[in-house]
Amino acid sequence: MKALILEDDELVGELLETVVAGIHQGAAVSLARSLAEARQIVDGGGGYQLYLIDWQLPDGSGLELVKRVRAHDADVPIVMVSGRSDRESVLRAAHHGISGYITKPLDVQLLHERLTKLVPVEAAAHGSADEYLKASLNSVVQLPADIDPADVLDLIGRQQELSPAQLAERWREETALTARLLDVANSSSFRRTGKPVESLRDAISNMGVAMSLNQALALSLDVAGKINTPDLQAQARAFHDMALRVAREAQKLAVRLGKAPTLFQQAGLLSRLGELAVLKVLNQFSVEGGSLSSSEVEQCLGQWSQDYGNRLKVQWKLPLNLREMIGAVHFLPKDSTREDRLVMRAAALIAGAQSESEDCQRLLRRIGLEHKPSTEETPHDISH
Repeated sequence: MKALILEDDELVGELLETVVAGIHQGAAVSLARSLAEARQIVDGGGGYQLYLIDWQLPDGSGLELVKRVRAHDADVPIVMVSGRSDRESVLRAAHHGISGYITKPLDVQLLHERLTKLVPVEAAAHGSADEYLKASLNSVVQLPADIDPADVLDLIGRQQELSPAQLAERWREETALTARLLDVANSSSFRRTGKPVESLRDAISNMGVAMSLNQALALSLDVAGKINTPDLQAQARAFHDMALRVAREAQKLAVRLGKAPTLFQQAGLLSRLGELAVLKVLNQFSVEGGSLSSSEVEQCLGQWSQDYGNRLKVQWKLPLNLREMIGAVHFLPKDSTREDRLVMRAAALIAGAQSESEDCQRLLRRIGLEHKPSTEETPHDISH
């Protein structure tokens, strides 16, 4: 599918592009920053199947592009994106034959629902899952969660300037996240009095901003509920559970070493990014009519998980240190001396029931620890 986005705000344009790519893997999205640029694209042809058009632009009105498109195509979906929400503006846009009207600030879930209805998924354009994955890697990758991990990671990057009140206000409409944070805040690890924690703000205050953000990150990576194919759904759940175990073990080791655990938790939570992204794309391939066998799924996971993981690390602008900690979960050079990498690799082995292996014991000795298996709940556990 080909889509044209006309939006002068860079962040809004990238968000729109991400949503479109999340619905239609392999979509070719053109992003214009001005009315003049969009006119050139439209006049040059190209056969777009979707238009997302901002109303107010530095060099004119987006309605001019709507009229230009409608002059030669009466049916192609056109969605007007605008900060105007008054009835007169909506009716004026509708007069020009738009297919939908979305107001700013954008509601991503509503936008996703509208676009899904306007542009139904097409039959799989590629003959094999491998070819489909290869084509989709060139587009913006988005995990199918209610909470966007990229948004959570952006907040993590700014956590020093965030207060519990600010986070509570930002998340007040996130029902699942609110329930999760209240559940954790009322667990034995955080409960400080006999009175239950009843508000989102108090839950964040009890846990701290950093731990609350890690809880949000864990929830944002739980994509199994958004995957339709049972086998792929089961695999997504298994990979997410493994990431939680790695995060938990990394947290324990960090605490024993006297280090702040949050960065180690993040590396563990993000350690299965590639697999989750591949499963999401394979699910889309299946929804669009593609055929998948168990052996093909395994082959695709083995071949493409690293590429998709690297794609997301770059797309989400993860710091180099965090990327390397994530990488250490899967592979660690024998000459590596960085303690944080050693911790992550040891945590992965312990999470994989290899705590007694020679490799794991060697790593634990190198960081000055002996493995102490424990089934007790640890402070700041993110696996609730």
